[in-house]
Amino acid sequence: MSQVLVGQEAPDFTAPAVMGDNSIDGEFNLKSYLDGSYGVLFFYPLDFTFVCPSEIIAFDHRVKAFEERGAKVIACSIDSHFTHLAWKNTPVNEGGLGQVQFPMVADITKDIVTAYGVKTGPGIAFRGTFIIDKNGVVRHQLVNDLPLGRNVDETLRTLDALMFHEEHGEVCPAGWNKGDSGMTATPDGVAAYLADNADNL
Repeated sequence: MSQVLVGQEAPDFTAPAVMGDNSIDGEFNLKSYLDGSYGVLFFYPLDFTFVCPSEIIAFDHRVKAFEERGAKVIACSIDSHFTHLAWKNTPVNEGGLGQVQFPMVADITKDIVTAYGVKTGPGIAFRGTFIIDKNGVVRHQLVNDLPLGRNVDETLRTLDALMFHEEHGEVCPAGWNKGDSGMTATPDGVAAYLADNADNL
């Protein structure tokens, strides 16, 4: 059953995972791995499928950008860690992933997809993305149906917005991007912001 986790502590879990260096961590733990960092946890339906590798590779191409923001990326599906490793060891030009740099969690029991509310009727995961703050609280949640691939740059933008809010105390209006002005969350603040920016929204 779908649920909104925003504002709640991210469900912790321990499960096998293939790490960035292809080692197997039989007891990968979310909270221990994040250890006070931002987290970007994303779910995808199945290994060796179609939209999924494009998304996983897109996250991998932006790992450094996430790291620069102090965020750790984690992927999760219901496949086994052995299947994850086989997919990583399959060349990209043959439909594989290549050596992606973040952990890939094996939710064989389907407990994690259930806890995050992304389990489909057939039991695989929707394309769920969760941004977790330094206190372990979910601050952003986006769930796409199976045919709809994600925009990873939008995940980065949303993380930037969260970091801006935490640093400056201002809120981020529609279309906000890093470097843009924020808004003071008061009647005067919104009036001032719209006076300067409404035509560009």
